[in-house]
Amino acid sequence: MIDHQAGIFREGTAHHIFMEFSVPEAPALLPGRSLALAPVPAGEQVIGFGRGLMAGLRSPQSSPPSALTDFNVVAGGGKSAPASQRDLFIWLHGEARDELFVRALAWRDALSGVALLEAEEHGFRFRDSRDLTGFVDGSANPKEDARLTAALVDAGPHAGGSFIMAQRWIHDLAGFGALPVADQERVIGRTKADSIELTGDAMPPDSHVSRTDIKHGGEAVKIYRRSSPVGRVADAGLYFLAFSADPDRFRWLLESMYGLTADSLSDRLLGHSQPVTGSFFYAPPPSALLAAFGDEAAP
Repeated sequence: MIDHQAGIFREGTAHHIFMEFSVPEAPALLPGRSLALAPVPAGEQVIGFGRGLMAGLRSPQSSPPSALTDFNVVAGGGKSAPASQRDLFIWLHGEARDELFVRALAWRDALSGVALLEAEEHGFRFRDSRDLTGFVDGSANPKEDARLTAALVDAGPHAGGSFIMAQRWIHDLAGFGALPVADQERVIGRTKADSIELTGDAMPPDSHVSRTDIKHGGEAVKIYRRSSPVGRVADAGLYFLAFSADPDRFRWLLESMYGLTADSLSDRLLGHSQPVTGSFFYAPPPSALLAAFGDEAAP
């Protein structure tokens, strides 16, 4: 099996902390090597880098893949996905919320001399792994070895790495909840109770499933989703997190959602939920990851 950050694939965890940092001036090495090495009690951590930060680090192993770009605004159909590209991403998830919080504090302190914590979201498992809209999240995720194929670079100098898309979404839960269940199902493209995909004429071409279950060059566009409900009552929504062996897949999916394809159809879900952030990161395999960290930040 290709060496990779194992936390990408541990499913079903109850608690999540998503942290996005800006690094105004890239150090030669990042502080926090001991944290990068140490397992999280009853949990996992995944670390990703923005292109600018990777390019600024001293280690040759930390050179960014040529395919890694910054997230740019996507606009179409009267809607837009904003860009808020950050430099460093840390995802903590597991069964012990207190241990995740302790690790998050440790990362904040270790990075305080070089990085600013720009965004912090706390996620949770909602009922039987549903989104706050009440629909099962990630029903079409690849399973078993297909997860690895979808998420991990399979060869070359970056084998075992994974490209990341991270977005914070805010749902209009009141508006969506006011729709009859049959209309909600047409927005999503699945039944609400048992997550069965609609078929034939029952499946609208602008449903969320229709706009994201796509092909490019005759091949299915597969990513591995690890999203989680997040937020307070005032801004409840979703932290959309996805991994891919090829970052172009993210672009193709966004173009399909925002009506930038030949049929000009936009995702109906955008009428009920909107992203407010957007970043691309790269999660290197463990050896390259550790090469980016030192005990102290170099001047």
